[in-house]
Amino acid sequence: MESALLVPLALLLGALLGGGAVAIIIAAVRRGHRAAQVATATVPDGVDQVIDALESAAVVLDSSNTVIKTSPGAHALGLVWHRTLVHARLVELVDRVRRYGDPVTEDLELTRGPLGDAQLRLSVRVAPLGTRYMLLIADDRTEAHRLEAVRRDFVANISHELKTPIGAVGLLAEALEHASDDPDQVRRFAERMKTESARLAAMTQEIIELSRLQAANALTDPSEVEVDAVIAAAIDKNRVAAEAAGIQIVSGGAKKARVMGDEGMLVTAVHNLVANAIQYSQKPSRVGIGVSMTDDIVEIAVTDQGVGIPDEELDRVFERFFRVDQARSRATGGTGLGLSIVKHVVQNHGGDVRVWSQSGYGSTFTIRLPRAVSSQRASTSKQKVRS
Repeated sequence: MESALLVPLALLLGALLGGGAVAIIIAAVRRGHRAAQVATATVPDGVDQVIDALESAAVVLDSSNTVIKTSPGAHALGLVWHRTLVHARLVELVDRVRRYGDPVTEDLELTRGPLGDAQLRLSVRVAPLGTRYMLLIADDRTEAHRLEAVRRDFVANISHELKTPIGAVGLLAEALEHASDDPDQVRRFAERMKTESARLAAMTQEIIELSRLQAANALTDPSEVEVDAVIAAAIDKNRVAAEAAGIQIVSGGAKKARVMGDEGMLVTAVHNLVANAIQYSQKPSRVGIGVSMTDDIVEIAVTDQGVGIPDEELDRVFERFFRVDQARSRATGGTGLGLSIVKHVVQNHGGDVRVWSQSGYGSTFTIRLPRAVSSQRASTSKQKVRS
């Protein structure tokens, strides 16, 4: 009798276990469907179009902080990864707004993406979007903060750099007053005053020039410029200084190259490179200016046989007021602005400037500019295409 009962009991137990397993599976499937419905939820009417039209980074999140809609800017700034917000600080802002219901705006410093170490400065605003969704908008202020930092550094550098010649002029004037009865001393102090005033005038002029070059409309009316004329003018400006320093200036390379731009600006750029080469060269040596052309690019290379630039300082040579050799620059009246002016002139002409150097062997600065296409060349090209 007992063995006969075992079979029905086993069947009953199997049915219960099987039914429970089926119920669990069905419940799991239903939960999966609900989760999928939440994940693929649509935002309110019209929000899609607004998000797509925004230049700012915009993210729409549902009640579980799943990202359901983003603008292209959100991915560009690395705010979203696998349909979630990358930064815990952003999640905290969203949770705070969801808890209290009041929109929040904060300035944050975040990394770009989950793996990057580049820092972003963002103005982030989070606000409820209906009763179910949250809207996060982030404006990238990184460049504005960088420019503000550059401006502060520039003002600090100007203050520091101007102190020296202004202070020197004041001290020399005082010394001149006390030495009024000694003609030799008066002449010596007067020469020193002339040197410092010339240095102050040069720095002021270069600051004005650099400010003009950084203006948005620095190159408003470009024209076709002969590179040969630019080289000749730059050499002429440096001829006296080169002869005094025992430096020979030689030029060569391609002829009749033309670029579009402002001849005065280009002369200033090449002049600054040649002046720098003379300043950092040893007597006797040569400074070479070479021009080369391809179909699209004109290169102007200025090479010296001077002291060279250490590898660790190559990336800084175009910074304002940076000097490779402080003592030499001050002795020769260098302002530390010449290469910065070169960089901005070349950038305004749609080109770039590169540097190669080896300590003890010299340096080569190369200006690369788009080659001008003259009307004659353009018409010849059209005729070839037609034929």
